[in-house]
Amino acid sequence: MMVLLAAFGGMALLLYGIRLSGEALQRATDARLRHLLTGLSRNRFMAVVSGVIVTGLLQSSSATTIMLIGFVSAGLMTFRQTLGVILGADIGTTLTVQLIAFKITDYALLLVGLGFTTMLVAGRRVLKDVGQAVLGLGLMFLGLKVILEGSSPLTSNPLASQLLSVLTDNTLLAVIVAAAFSAFTSSAATIGLALVLAQHGLLSLHGAVAIVLGANVGTCATALMAAIGASAEAKRVAVAHIAFKVLGVALVLPFIGPFTALVASTATDSARQIANAHTLFNVGMSLAFLPFAPLAARAIEALVADDEVGENPFKTRYLDERSLDQPSLALGQATREALRMADVAQGMFRDVAPVFGRDNQELLENVEQRDDQLDFLEREIKLFLARLSRETVGPELSRREIGLISFIGNLENIGDIIDKNLMELARKKLYQGRRFSDAGWAEILEFHGMVSKNLETAIAAFAANDRTLAQHVLDQRPFTRQRERELRESHLGRLRAGLAESLETSEIHLDILTNLKRISSHVSALVFPILEEV
Repeated sequence: MMVLLAAFGGMALLLYGIRLSGEALQRATDARLRHLLTGLSRNRFMAVVSGVIVTGLLQSSSATTIMLIGFVSAGLMTFRQTLGVILGADIGTTLTVQLIAFKITDYALLLVGLGFTTMLVAGRRVLKDVGQAVLGLGLMFLGLKVILEGSSPLTSNPLASQLLSVLTDNTLLAVIVAAAFSAFTSSAATIGLALVLAQHGLLSLHGAVAIVLGANVGTCATALMAAIGASAEAKRVAVAHIAFKVLGVALVLPFIGPFTALVASTATDSARQIANAHTLFNVGMSLAFLPFAPLAARAIEALVADDEVGENPFKTRYLDERSLDQPSLALGQATREALRMADVAQGMFRDVAPVFGRDNQELLENVEQRDDQLDFLEREIKLFLARLSRETVGPELSRREIGLISFIGNLENIGDIIDKNLMELARKKLYQGRRFSDAGWAEILEFHGMVSKNLETAIAAFAANDRTLAQHVLDQRPFTRQRERELRESHLGRLRAGLAESLETSEIHLDILTNLKRISSHVSALVFPILEEV
């Protein structure tokens, strides 16, 4: 009974420690991890390096794969860029097992104490996260220590010895059991348990190597679950992760005897041998598959069909609730959705001129429908951001969030002015059969073009977070206001001259200028967050 309690409690501590440490390190380095993965992934070999570093910090290849699925879903990376990172992640995940094999369990309580003390006294958020990471490592090693000490009675238990000998004798069964156990826990926990059993002499090296192979297959379950409901590109990331692992195990399994002999020659200690087996498998797999990454990409792209053409306008494209526990990734997805919203607003504004110029009622109604899409996207982005955990959002990310809410709010206001004001004026002109004078229409087109160009620059400034472009938009404000006054005076001059078309369309003409000026004010507000004027 005590053996079961020790195994249950120890495994809980081990899994909680891995999770606690990984979450803390991810918070401390969240934005840096995103820049590291997206920045280095353009080169296949540097992508491997980035995968090793990120997974070494997160202590989980599954966590890295989930991040990649999120990045691809958000359009921050392409599927082909992730292949090198996936192979690097497989190498990085071996770090945790190597740490376990160093037998740091005797210092587990020291790490727990240091981590807790750091969390308690640290003033900065980053230091608190580092303290939590150390605490998580301490709990992980403490869990192993509990399992190690609690399982010692099994050495004299004939039933336990008989059950474990079955695993040793049946390689395929050992792989399946380890894969299933890893799917519900983690590969590090499965291999850690194998280390404990081997240290007590309950598990042979051959059986332990089989468990290592099974643990690598089982870690695919998390990526598979994360890809459900994602885009075709994101599903391909999960398929690539699964394919590399399963194919790697399938290639090694027929040669498990020679592989075990190679592992045995790397060290004399059983724990070190098992850790080395995990490292050799993943390093070897990455080196073997990396040259064939382009071929693998084509095969997986053929296997996983592209998304169906035809997009529902009232459906978000980039937001994924599974990313809410990764604030930097979630904000990246929300930013992509905001840029999609900006495309809708820009298209609406672009079509204002043809609606007035050609009295196109069909296009007028289409513009009004797109405002409904704009309202929908703004609401969904706000709801998505509201579900972000306040505990994991630091000051920098909080500023980005406020700026993003300001950006989509101004886009929604631009859409409302177009829909409720400009389209109503267009309908009035259409139904009354009015016609602008040639000079008046040319001036409206000129002012519309000026505001349109500023809107395009403001969106580009937001997309690139470019302060120079943002400042350029603000510098245009006095010129836009001055030009609006000049155009208004020009129209009044035509009224004084008694031009018939100007008299008929005067109210519509002046209201158009007023609403274009209002839109120009919201265009300027789009870039305020970039210049920290919010």
